[in-house]
Amino acid sequence: MDEWEERVADAWASIDQYEDRDAEFRALIETLVAELPDDDPRAAFEQASAWDSTGHSERAVPLYQWAIDAGLTGYRRRRAVIQMSSSLRNIGRVDTAVALLEAERGIDPTTLDEPTRTLSDAISATQRSMANYARLLVEPDEDH
Repeated sequence: MDEWEERVADAWASIDQYEDRDAEFRALIETLVAELPDDDPRAAFEQASAWDSTGHSERAVPLYQWAIDAGLTGYRRRRAVIQMSSSLRNIGRVDTAVALLEAERGIDPTTLDEPTRTLSDAISATQRSMANYARLLVEPDEDH
């Protein structure tokens, strides 16, 4: 892991120290991504994750999409798909979220590196969560 990656990992490990100071945490991530070239998809992914982790799914989705479209690869790309799917669900775009997860599940695991393959269970778990969420949206509430 290079020095920049270590500093990013340290920043994420410190997120709990920023309770009630979300903007400060996002500024920390912004400082780190400012060190990358403008077209580096890792920058958009880290920014999206910071917005997402501080309760702003609507701000995260376009950044995740940009990162994926700009060529984000490997473990981060798969994380971006999972996290973007969750964010899409949060903003009411469940069908799009499920479609993303289904496409991701369709990727031949032998084409992925080991760290990326380890996220396969997360895709399945997220998809089950989405299916339950969608079901609750269309089924009447029996208590009311």
